[in-house]
Amino acid sequence: MSSMALPEADLTTGATPSTTAQGSSPRRRIALVPTATLLLGALYCLLPVAWVVIAATKTGKELFSTFTFLPGSGFSSNLHELNAYRGGIYWEWMANSALYAGLGALLSTAVSALSGYALATYSFRGRESVFNIMLAGVLMPPVILAVPQYLLLAQANLSDSYLSVLLPQILSPYGVYLSRIYASAAVPADVVEAGRMDGASEWQIFTRIALPMMTPGLVTVFLFQFVAVWNNFLLPLIMLSDDEKFPITLGLYTLLEQGSNQPALYTLVITGAFLAVLPLVALFLMIQRFWSLDLLSGAVKS
Repeated sequence: MSSMALPEADLTTGATPSTTAQGSSPRRRIALVPTATLLLGALYCLLPVAWVVIAATKTGKELFSTFTFLPGSGFSSNLHELNAYRGGIYWEWMANSALYAGLGALLSTAVSALSGYALATYSFRGRESVFNIMLAGVLMPPVILAVPQYLLLAQANLSDSYLSVLLPQILSPYGVYLSRIYASAAVPADVVEAGRMDGASEWQIFTRIALPMMTPGLVTVFLFQFVAVWNNFLLPLIMLSDDEKFPITLGLYTLLEQGSNQPALYTLVITGAFLAVLPLVALFLMIQRFWSLDLLSGAVKS
């Protein structure tokens, strides 16, 4: 009499390997849903970037006659024409954007660090009211503040100047919010009290103790503010009239407007947009190590 080998049951659950495999298969399919969603989101975000990279290699004729994702042969000529356009004004726009974004993000990060640390560490009357006002500023659309900011700066004779674009960027409600949240989590109250008992001043406690602990969070604030200022279009559009002070966003916009009458300028706009993305990518690659170091330090401490 022949006997058939029966699958052994799991002693802990009583389930056979076949039922376990059948039960785990739906779980795997469900687990793939978030991954597929993220991949679709990444494709949606990266597709325009890929188009800009490929279109920057095409000549004006290839741009409108070849397949969308087929590389062209005009990248070097596009760079030469962009560099020669109006005596290299494109690089002035890039330098202006670097000034606005770099200095603005640095000052904004410093203000956010001081404000967030003070709101997280010190107890004073009206602290929560101040914080709630800052949160209201996060919800305020920039378009609502642009015209009042222009009127205020015009009364101070600062319109059409570098300061008219730089000053409104220094205070970031979202940066203050992030700094307070991070300071509350990263700077223990016991460490602050120990510094006071050792005779350190409040400024020394902030600069020598709290600031190094807050560095990963402040790097995030700096990156967010840098990207926001670099991509800002509305504020320079309202504040500036001299095109030599334009940032790259406003400069490319004026170039695009001229392209409606001169189609040859479209290739310069696309090439300029491609070059304008590179500083943001380089910045992210340079500062992401701070997040890695923070995760490693947390792992060592634990």
